Amino acid sequence: MELFDGLKFNIVRKNIRIVFPEGTEPRIIGAVVRLQAEELIQPVLLGNPEEIKEVAKKRGFNVDNIEIVDPNNYEAAQEMIQSLVDRRKGKVTMEQATEMIKDENYFGTMLTYMGKVDGLVSGAIHSTGETVRPALQIIKTKPGVSRTSGAFIMLRGRDNEKYLFSDCAINVNPNAQELAEIAVESAKTAELFGIEPKVAMLSFSTKGSARTEEATKVAEATRIAQELAPHYEIDGELQFDAAYVASVGQQKSPDSTVAGQATVFVFPELQSGNIGYKIAQRFGNFEAIGPILQGLNKPISDLSRGCNEEDVYKLAIITATQSLMNE
Repeated sequence: MELFDGLKFNIVRKNIRIVFPEGTEPRIIGAVVRLQAEELIQPVLLGNPEEIKEVAKKRGFNVDNIEIVDPNNYEAAQEMIQSLVDRRKGKVTMEQATEMIKDENYFGTMLTYMGKVDGLVSGAIHSTGETVRPALQIIKTKPGVSRTSGAFIMLRGRDNEKYLFSDCAINVNPNAQELAEIAVESAKTAELFGIEPKVAMLSFSTKGSARTEEATKVAEATRIAQELAPHYEIDGELQFDAAYVASVGQQKSPDSTVAGQATVFVFPELQSGNIGYKIAQRFGNFEAIGPILQGLNKPISDLSRGCNEEDVYKLAIITATQSLMNE
């Protein structure tokens, strides 16, 4: 069964509510109409209802049966403002909170925090910072996780090859503790999407072949991750070929249960992670699905501004799947 066939089977008719702050964006509207028609989610579009309906009409979409919430005319606005003030614990006044929820991403994030919806998908016309900042301030990370991180599912050939790359989107240069947390959260994400996690902590060194500060950080992160989650197979530091190619793994780290068999690849910092997934995407013809934000208390998903309607459709399915973890 193809990845998305399985994910759709798990969420269909579960009435999972996902909010889309960019309600007037045609790519969002097209995906939302399809998602609702297939009964995969109950979408909530944010924006002026008349503007949304006008855009939909021009594109040939019917949104009459889709819930639209106007942030400028929301009956529970005072409840939301007070909830935001309480959540920010003195960092935000009532006046500031009133202004903040005029921003559709803050408004959508508050709907998620208050349990009015199960998750959020944004980023088609907003930057990563504009999407993620409200989530970090309001949704916040799970206990034991100091930072969120961004993973990509890498697919090639109708699930013949399925891997997880992380962190390729958020943390510029995580320290050993943060990298360990990313590894554990990546293993959980892999499991959620049907990937048996064998986690390789990547470096330019394999098991001490280079003794540098960078390689030492990955080795330390491996030790911490193994202590945090001893039930997962996590090993490092490993060069990519030692992690991916069975013969090289056997030669360079013969006692490892991960070397040569890795399914989850944790990059040591953002620069190599971002370059790595794009090389696999462009040179290796992998489909890169994400970024999937990990470690948050509720699922918030960040689209690329270059996304198409299909990307929105798929990321909404992923977001709905993540929401099942919170049941």
